[in-house]
Amino acid sequence: MTLLHDGELSAAFDHAARRYDLLTAVNPGYRADLRRSARRLRLPGGGRGLRLLDLGCGTGTSTAALLASAPHAEIVAVDASAGMLERAAAKPWPPGVSFVHAPAEELAGVGGGFDAVFAAYLFRNVTDPDAVLAAVRTALEPGGRLAVHEYTLSGSAAHCAVWTAVCRGIVLPAGRLAGDGGLYRHLWRSVLAFDTVPEFTARLRRTGFRQVRALPLPGWQTGITHTVVAAAPDVRQETP
Repeated sequence: MTLLHDGELSAAFDHAARRYDLLTAVNPGYRADLRRSARRLRLPGGGRGLRLLDLGCGTGTSTAALLASAPHAEIVAVDASAGMLERAAAKPWPPGVSFVHAPAEELAGVGGGFDAVFAAYLFRNVTDPDAVLAAVRTALEPGGRLAVHEYTLSGSAAHCAVWTAVCRGIVLPAGRLAGDGGLYRHLWRSVLAFDTVPEFTARLRRTGFRQVRALPLPGWQTGITHTVVAAAPDVRQETP
């Protein structure tokens, strides 16, 4: 199963950026599900006084979901694709939202001290998910929250079959029509190749995250897309 990686994947997203919002708009519940996942961070006070990271922000749809949940927060949105980031930054944003061009593996240049991290459709697209999770843990304040919104199959053969049917019937033809067939083939195959929900929650625990929970999303994506929430260790609790 051939997948795109690193610079090759960023270049594919660069090429697809102009049509990306149009294609995702035909996915029922796409934006509503992102907002649901952002709310699952349970950020208090509309995010007032909080510093948040939107990791893998794409064209900014996930950033808008995070902003809707935490309108008073400072939000730093990061993406490896210059084309996607350009589309995101061109949209109207309040002063507290900023955009940074960087791969998820290089968060040192973005800084730390984040109270929460939101990562939508990111982890199945990175070469080393464990390294990115470790970087996220370092970037978070002790006890900081993580919400991962991702195509993570339940492990059921039925859910795998639904995903493949949707891709063959809708996603792949739409991608070819838009001139981005390679990227949308990657989308289909990357979900099949990535962790199931039990595997991904176990990966989070191995990386040191606590309070790991996988929450389903409604509609046709039930069993296909999940919100996985977790917390970074609170060093105060670990001190003897």
